[in-house]
Amino acid sequence: MIKAIIFDVDGTLAETEELHRRAFNETFAAIGVDWYWDRDDYRDLLTTTGGKERIARFLRHQKGDPAPMPVADIHRAKTERFVALMAEGEIGLRPGIGALIDEARRASVRLAIATTTSLPNVEALCRACFGAAASDIFEVIAAGDMVAEKKPSPQVYHLALRELGLSPDRAVALEDSLNGLRAAKAAGLRCIVSPGFYTRREEFAGADRLVGCFSQLGGLAGLEDLVAVD
Repeated sequence: MIKAIIFDVDGTLAETEELHRRAFNETFAAIGVDWYWDRDDYRDLLTTTGGKERIARFLRHQKGDPAPMPVADIHRAKTERFVALMAEGEIGLRPGIGALIDEARRASVRLAIATTTSLPNVEALCRACFGAAASDIFEVIAAGDMVAEKKPSPQVYHLALRELGLSPDRAVALEDSLNGLRAAKAAGLRCIVSPGFYTRREEFAGADRLVGCFSQLGGLAGLEDLVAVD
């Protein structure tokens, strides 16, 4: 029987990446640099996990304005903008996620997060989507700023499992990206993938189930079927 569901955040709990892109571009404008990430740029940058890491990668290759401040400060300003946009009601849960979480809570299935995004972004999303603190919904939150290596490294999943006190065979991961899938599988987890807007072109060989929408899972019964395969 499944004891826990471990959720990725960006692209999984909610389709956040377009809002992240907007927050990056609005931050770039606010700090006075002529940088702009279009959707193709951002899709490519998303193959690098972590916002600070994306900025650093961009700076290594872009031509034009140098960084006017440290990358960490640019990213902090971007996070503040992203949090403000979510507070304005610019985000909602992906279809099927809310129902699955409600069903899991009624059945006493434990809920956790394993994400490369920062804890403030997790908190802002939960406030926007659930009207509650992240800790009111998720027993364990393993965020990108809590580990040395981000996905596709399995470190954040190892952290979540350690905090849950569970072996990987007692939990299932939900992801939207190839890097997330690789991280979950490297941690020994079964992983269900529903691609997001920016990840639908990726190949998901090795996923235990690939669905267009999390509402297609069939709730907890569908997750139990996945575990029962072995």
